[in-house]
Amino acid sequence: MTANTVTDLFEEHRPVLTGVAYRMLGRIADAEDVVQEAWLRWSSAEREDVREPRAYLVRITTRLAIDRLRQVQSRREAYVGPWLPEPVVTDFGPSVPDTAERAVLADSVSLAVLVVLESLSPLERAVFVLREAFGFPYAEIAAALDRTEAAVRQLAGRAKRHVEERKPRYDVDPAERRDLTERFLAAASGGDLEQLLALLAPDVRLVSDSGGKSKAPRRIIETADKVGRFLVAVSQEQAPDMEFRFTELNGGVALVILVGGKPDTFFQVDIRDGVIQCAYLIRNPDKLSGLPVE
Repeated sequence: MTANTVTDLFEEHRPVLTGVAYRMLGRIADAEDVVQEAWLRWSSAEREDVREPRAYLVRITTRLAIDRLRQVQSRREAYVGPWLPEPVVTDFGPSVPDTAERAVLADSVSLAVLVVLESLSPLERAVFVLREAFGFPYAEIAAALDRTEAAVRQLAGRAKRHVEERKPRYDVDPAERRDLTERFLAAASGGDLEQLLALLAPDVRLVSDSGGKSKAPRRIIETADKVGRFLVAVSQEQAPDMEFRFTELNGGVALVILVGGKPDTFFQVDIRDGVIQCAYLIRNPDKLSGLPVE
């Protein structure tokens, strides 16, 4: 196998490896570190007996991601305020032409699902990601995790039940989500509390992630009145050089607020029955630096 072939094979499978690592870790830098380590092991490995490079690379990446997840879990326990995954651009491109497959990939990278995945064990999370997001056969997952197929099926069933029980049910129509986000923005920036309340479910939740590095609530805010009043109050603090961008992040349209040309705030909503059920606000600068500004 030539050096070019080694590199080309890895680059061919990089999107899948990055997708697995990000869903496992919820942070782009951690995912990229894992994929880079997988490359180092792939480039220096004896590959004569590797019949299926994709399966081999996924196995390496998954095991590295499990190790990394165990390392960062204690760090997240000490995190200031709620922890949310780092937003990621989700442009699946022509590599995923099937609409149903796109929907599955988008759902598996949504903030709602990634937050639930945080409550799984590293092994359960790996099985869920490989099976539910990427459709790997049980036998292949068993080989990747060095477990029996029976054990993997048990892990998969337990993880899926856990996610289904805890994952909120939301509508996913992109046009409706954008329309509601735009109406929300207009109501909040205009200080129209009554109009804003009409867009919020009575039991709406606002989850904010600042990591203690920017101004944002350190606890989840609940109920339409409390969420509405908070958002109207903060919307009045607009900077003169503030810009708004709508972009596709984590499987759905999101609002990115720029200040001085740099990402300052990520905002995304989940909707059901025509109203906002949950709003996510990320202001941790470490999680926003990689967002597109154009």
